[in-house]
Amino acid sequence: MKVGVVGGGINGLATAWALLGAGHEVELFERDRLMGATSSASSKLLHGGLRYLEHGELRLVRESLRERAWWLRTVPELARPLLLAVPLYRSASRPRWKLKAGLWLYDRLAGKAGIGAHRWRSTAALTALMPGLAEDGLRGGYTFYDGQMDDYRLGLWVADRVRELGGRLHEHAPVRRVSERGTLVLSDTERAYDRVVNVAGPWAERLGTNSGIEDGIHLDPVRGSHILLDRPQEAGLLLEAPQDGRPFFVLPYQGRTLVGTTEVRQSPDTPVVCSPEERDYLLAAYSHYFRDDAGREDVAETFAGIRPLIGSGPDMNRVSREYRITRRGRLITVYGGKWTTARRLGREAARIAAR
Repeated sequence: MKVGVVGGGINGLATAWALLGAGHEVELFERDRLMGATSSASSKLLHGGLRYLEHGELRLVRESLRERAWWLRTVPELARPLLLAVPLYRSASRPRWKLKAGLWLYDRLAGKAGIGAHRWRSTAALTALMPGLAEDGLRGGYTFYDGQMDDYRLGLWVADRVRELGGRLHEHAPVRRVSERGTLVLSDTERAYDRVVNVAGPWAERLGTNSGIEDGIHLDPVRGSHILLDRPQEAGLLLEAPQDGRPFFVLPYQGRTLVGTTEVRQSPDTPVVCSPEERDYLLAAYSHYFRDDAGREDVAETFAGIRPLIGSGPDMNRVSREYRITRRGRLITVYGGKWTTARRLGREAARIAAR
């Protein structure tokens, strides 16, 4: 079977990889450069999604934890276990028993794919692990493990696997329209395939609309921005932003400190950049928890990406990272998805395409 794949982010590349592994001929088209947009602007975590447990998404968390273990085991040069702490302050919205229950369940869902059990740390042990952490109101905290990656290089590693299997990857080749007949239209030509898979991430719905195709599934593109501080960080932290109670991360990353993320609705047609307001929000959240405040002069870099969330409703903090895959004739469209589960998403898209 000859398949055309639209989208050169991690989910598009993983879909091409799965199709090739099933013996199909694959040609992939990316409008810019491979891994050049959302997929290289993540929080750099391979994780199960601890906060998804509060919304009852056990299946997604279990799948993500197993996939986390696969990435860590298979590509150790680009992915590694990361120790994270959840400090418990007197002002915290979640009591100790709730944190304990969530982390216990997180470990249980990982099962044999676990990479380290959670444990309680005293205030002294936690501040020894995290020098500079504010101690006022600190009652101790839990530590647990997740995975950290170089998202851009890991995505290119997948692209190399696609090329090794004979896949053809086209950069700077925007697809204008697709059809249920299995055609896709580039700027100067139309190509026909046995199947076309639209894995354009935040732009998947827009491509369908431009092609006169409506699936009844609507994406709610949400921008997530990050800042990189020019200072080292010993271990990772999962914290609550004092402004609104949203969870955010403070992570060591390539000798710097990564702080993120935000959640701001954004049109996929406008430039995806960290706004000054988001930068200041993250600086204030970081400074609330550290004795050594961070100012604008400490920001070495900012970056942002769009998450292709499915109909999130008014509370973006409660949105699912599940994905949905539809089929209309020879056209398969992928909506949603997250970095960690890209391989599973790709295999499911390939299975639907082969039916």
